[in-house]
Amino acid sequence: MPRFIAYVCFFLVALPSMVGADWPEWRGPAANMVAPSGDYPVEFSPTKNLLWKVDLGGEGCSTPVMWGENIYLTLIAEGQDVLVSYDLQGGERWRRTLGPAQEAKHRSASGGNPSAVTDGKSVVAYFKSGLLACFDTDGNEQWRVNLPEKYGENTLWWDLGTSPVLTSAGVCVAVMQSENSYLVTLDLKSGMEVWKQPRNYPCAEESDQAYTTPSVVDIAGREILVTWGADHLTGHDAKTGELVWECGGFNPKSNRAWRVIASATVVDGMAFVPYGRGDFVACVRVSDAVGDCTATHRVWEKRGVGADIATPVVANGKVYVLGDKGKVTCLEAESGEEVWTGQLPRSKTKYYSSPLLAGGNLYCLREDGMLFVVSVAHSFQLLAENDLQGESVATPVPIANTLLVRTRKQLFRFGSQ
Repeated sequence: MPRFIAYVCFFLVALPSMVGADWPEWRGPAANMVAPSGDYPVEFSPTKNLLWKVDLGGEGCSTPVMWGENIYLTLIAEGQDVLVSYDLQGGERWRRTLGPAQEAKHRSASGGNPSAVTDGKSVVAYFKSGLLACFDTDGNEQWRVNLPEKYGENTLWWDLGTSPVLTSAGVCVAVMQSENSYLVTLDLKSGMEVWKQPRNYPCAEESDQAYTTPSVVDIAGREILVTWGADHLTGHDAKTGELVWECGGFNPKSNRAWRVIASATVVDGMAFVPYGRGDFVACVRVSDAVGDCTATHRVWEKRGVGADIATPVVANGKVYVLGDKGKVTCLEAESGEEVWTGQLPRSKTKYYSSPLLAGGNLYCLREDGMLFVVSVAHSFQLLAENDLQGESVATPVPIANTLLVRTRKQLFRFGSQ
């Protein structure tokens, strides 16, 4: 066989395992927290199956993102917003100090909650200070914009949680707060505004506030931003900001303080929406939604199952929901019927990190740094309890059969020696 043909055949065979290897945002390339196929470590610690660890020189809560050979994460160091890049061997590539940070209110949060986002050419970081800054992959600053200074003050009661997302039009940020809520997209090259769309709904006190991240999905060839907050799930045209559809009815009794933290997960034209401070999860069909679809596109709703903080994982027709106290529930995506439920070890601390599904196992990280591995192939089966010896609310990141895990002050890579 000629060498060129052999190479092409190898590439075509290898391609499926290569697709999705990058992890451009905290939920991964499909925004559903499902890792590429692989054999990921089950048992690990700072002394077991450790490939490397680094001290971050600061602290934060964001999930690392990765593209090619480069890792990016945000943190706060000496009262400053910081974006840092590492290579896959744990070597620091560059570090950029961006300006004064804003202190966190909640003990589990930081001024660096939002995760960065990258397309392999640019990387964008966002901080509680309101700073949104874009760099090339070598750490050269392209532009910076302070959103509160430009568009109005941050009125969230608690710490900023949403992360920026990339669309074909630029970088989009969802600002959902009291009164002045909006979606805004800035050009990735210049930082200039492409579009800005108000997103305000009448809500009971604090129920208009959201800490969620939008999903960017293709629906019938149209790029849509699916955003959850203020008792409404909405779909906006990612290129123009036009409101395409909206779905309400998530807070019919107008309860106070129904702010939302866990994001919606959108898979195969269905949005899985956690709400009601962890007491509900609903499925909304968005594949053909137009206008007000509140009465027509709610597929199912489940009470007594939900997640206040952790975003649901959706894969292979199943929805995996991790509650704050460690209850794990598997639902049929089509019907909402419960398949099984299980309970992770309880503690005074909670499960704030969104889980990762990798190699048929669900990785669930408790705030105190205990990372539990659960087989979900047939039912709930606890496989391992791994102590990272440091607080964390970040989501584990898969890299070629290894795991990248961030605590407040350290970054680990675990895998077979």
